[in-house]
This record gives sequence, structure tokens and C-alpha cells, in this order.
Amino acid sequence: MKTLLSLAAGFALAASAWAGPGNAPKAVTYKVDPAKSNITWVGKKVTGEHTGKISFSNGTILTDGKAFTGGTFVVDMKSMTCTDISDAETNGKFLGHMTSPDFFDVTGHPTSKLVVTSVKKTGANTYNVTGDLTIKGTTKPVTFPATVTIAGNKVTAKADVTVDRTAYDIRYGSKKFFESIGDKAIFDEFELKLDVVASK
Repeated sequence: MKTLLSLAAGFALAASAWAGPGNAPKAVTYKVDPAKSNITWVGKKVTGEHTGKISFSNGTILTDGKAFTGGTFVVDMKSMTCTDISDAETNGKFLGHMTSPDFFDVTGHPTSKLVVTSVKKTGANTYNVTGDLTIKGTTKPVTFPATVTIAGNKVTAKADVTVDRTAYDIRYGSKKFFESIGDKAIFDEFELKLDVVASK
């Protein structure tokens, strides 16, 4: 009986040692490359839509060596561009309004930030991601699907995120707050297409 108990104890210790911290997957941090990464935005209204780009300021993607586990992404709001208005003067006026307190108040809030809080693997390289998104000083949770591919020293991540701007106190032109605005209404939700490249 003592021999059996000793063997059982030995197996238990071995299993504990194997599952211990020293054998846990090692966390790997990749730094976002702002020059190779970008965000495409789409804002829609009753009479059409506008599109543009925004650049990342910095960020990190975290993995356990095999799978995506988290990350932080900082966006440079001053980098906002509009790609659908060809006339320079009109383009400038539009961006001036978008960066004003009516919308993103870029002077007061020059950066936005996404901090991943949970990740659920849904496929080989696909994930359901939840994070805290901070825009204009307000932080709200967002959930979205993402594709993250790890290849040696490089990680690429793509995601489509839909954001309700009114949750961040951006009310200008919203029918939710201005019911009689008619065909001048701007839709509350805007779309962000994230294309991220990060490396060790």
C-alpha cells in the first residue's frame, strides 16, 4: 500500500511540476508599426457617406507564442484624413468640422485608445475580441471579430469595428437627439476597418 501511495504522490508531483509556471506558454509582445498599419473609417448620412484614414500612434499585440491573447492600440486623431472629397478647400472644411468639438475634439483629445480585455478563439486565426474603447475622454466596451495571423517575428491583425458615436457624446446631426433634422441626419454608427502590422 505504501508503494502505491508513493507512486501516486510521485505522479501528482510530476504533473504539478509540468503544469507549473515554468511550463506555461511564454507571453510574447509585438510592437505595432504605425508606418505599415492604418484604420479606414466610414461615416454615413441620409444623403451619402464619407471615408478616410487614421494612423496608429503606437501599440502592442500580445500572444502566447501560438495565439493572440491581447493588446493595446493608440490612435493619433490628428492624422485623420478624408479620401472621398477631391476639392482641397471643401476637404479642409470637412476635416476642420470633424476634428472640432462637434465631433472628435482633436485639440482636447488628440488620441483614442483600444485596450483588449478578453479574447475568445473561434477558428485557426479568428477571434471574438472585447475591449475598452476610449474616444473623446469616454470609455465604453466594444466587441468585434478579428483575424490575427502570427508568422515568426511578425503579426498581422485585421478587424471590422462598428462604433456608436453617441455613446462617446458625439451628438452632432444625430436623429436620436435632433428628431426634426430630416435628410441632414448623420447616422449614429460609423465603421472602422483596422489593418495592423506588428513585429518583435
